[in-house]
Amino acid sequence: MSAAPGRSLPQITAENEFFWTSGADGQLRFQHCSACAALIHPPAPVCRYCRSRETGVRTVSGRATLAGFTVNHRFSLPGLPAPYVVAQVAIAEDPRVRLTTNIVTCEPDRLQLGQPVDVVFEQIEDIWLPLFRPATAEPPAALPVDDIEPHRFAEYVRPMLTATKFEDRVALTGIGMSAIGRRLMVAPLSLTVDACEAAIADAGLSFADIDGLSTYPGGGNLGGFGEGGVTALEAALGIRPTWHNGGIETFGPGGSVIAAMLAVAGGLARHVLCFRTLWEATFNELMKQGRVAPSFGSGGRTTSWQIPFGATSAAHTLAINAQRHCHRYGTTKETLGWIALNQRANAELNPTAVYRSPMTMADYLNARPITTPFGLYDCDVPCDGAIAVVVSAVDAARDLAKPPVLVEAVGTQIIERIDWDQSTLTHEPQVLGQAAHLWTRTSLRPADVDVAELYDGFTMNCLSWIEALGFCGIGEAKDFLDGGKNIARDGVLPLNTHGGQLSHGRTHGMGLLHEAVSQLRGEAGARQVAGARVGVVSSGGLTPSGVILLRTHA
Repeated sequence: MSAAPGRSLPQITAENEFFWTSGADGQLRFQHCSACAALIHPPAPVCRYCRSRETGVRTVSGRATLAGFTVNHRFSLPGLPAPYVVAQVAIAEDPRVRLTTNIVTCEPDRLQLGQPVDVVFEQIEDIWLPLFRPATAEPPAALPVDDIEPHRFAEYVRPMLTATKFEDRVALTGIGMSAIGRRLMVAPLSLTVDACEAAIADAGLSFADIDGLSTYPGGGNLGGFGEGGVTALEAALGIRPTWHNGGIETFGPGGSVIAAMLAVAGGLARHVLCFRTLWEATFNELMKQGRVAPSFGSGGRTTSWQIPFGATSAAHTLAINAQRHCHRYGTTKETLGWIALNQRANAELNPTAVYRSPMTMADYLNARPITTPFGLYDCDVPCDGAIAVVVSAVDAARDLAKPPVLVEAVGTQIIERIDWDQSTLTHEPQVLGQAAHLWTRTSLRPADVDVAELYDGFTMNCLSWIEALGFCGIGEAKDFLDGGKNIARDGVLPLNTHGGQLSHGRTHGMGLLHEAVSQLRGEAGARQVAGARVGVVSSGGLTPSGVILLRTHA
């Protein structure tokens, strides 16, 4: 069978060839640790569990358990038209290994978690894709379990290494935002400069005072996800920083700010300008017009273990986790809906928000499906815009234009696997560990938080952070969110007070930080939470994530 034009297929390497070609004889194979008998996936030169290098290839039965699935409605691919089922299956011989795959020969409404499945192969060119179909006359089995149960992550947090904290040596002194909107048709670097100029002025500084630059994800436009990074901004402004940072393998988009804090605390810089720019809406419009080429190419070969099966978006992974959360804890579609409605109600009071029209639960439930259980309003709003934040040394901050916002603690520790489809089952990966880490670096507790600006690329991100940070117990979001009262501006946990990414726009967590500073300064206008003194901000949507606890000078 020939690949449909534009269909992404795996890139065959010496390390993975055995896997992608094993279907030629109808057998499924995995890398195998000879020392502890674990299956190793994706292939690696060492066993994760015992660190032995004695590995080989093992033929397995091809039996698995349906560990999670989502019915994709929004995204169609060449040779894979929507709707189709993206699934994770746990391999019978070692359920710690989960394959992202497609379920075939079964209507989606007949699938159920725990269902036994068998492998079948689809050959496309030199690749044999392992797909799965329901096993006949087999009762449901127990679902796989996490290596670490969600409520036990705190047991694995490393203790503080020093009695003093680097957080005490830094402050946030300036914030700036460019225009935010859909298809602004403005050069992304221009948006960046607008936000940076505003942040520097807000801090009462000049460009000459800035001696550090920090950004996420770094150079390149990445499909509308940046303006060119530090290289582009320094070339445009001539800042000549003594320290700079840009990269994607950090604590989510907010990692650029945490890196800046470390640089300032370590004496490498005095005032670091952190920035984040997106121009997805304009980029997508230009791509439709044929004026720019897709950044990631079209079709061809990919190193991803998910894209060949149509799992092209973070939505697919998070939707599967949301399904499992619903299955285990009784969470409902309406539970997620209260998050979306809360963000929209807050956005109505924010003149910079992309979506400001009122929304009802009926509007939410009747919105077009994206990938079950997510509908349109479970997903954040692609937009154009830039956010900038100035991180300063705390001693310098006290003499600047506005009272500084102080940093109480950060949470950054990775405890679970980073691989999206091998990580925590019921929550967004890279949330539980970072949240547990945060509370070991402060004497403050969840009850002390006055405003929470929590990453909401999808409603499930936000739900995961609420539980992970202890604003309710693990699995208790259904009751905590019911009716939306607890997360309203006058509730026990005012949440995403500017509208969040679901209604304000996808600013990759930096917009959340901008709002937290605005709230703690008392500058949020009609959406201001009275007496806000402590705020928590998280960032990262399936990337390694981070969380920051802020407080006023009082």
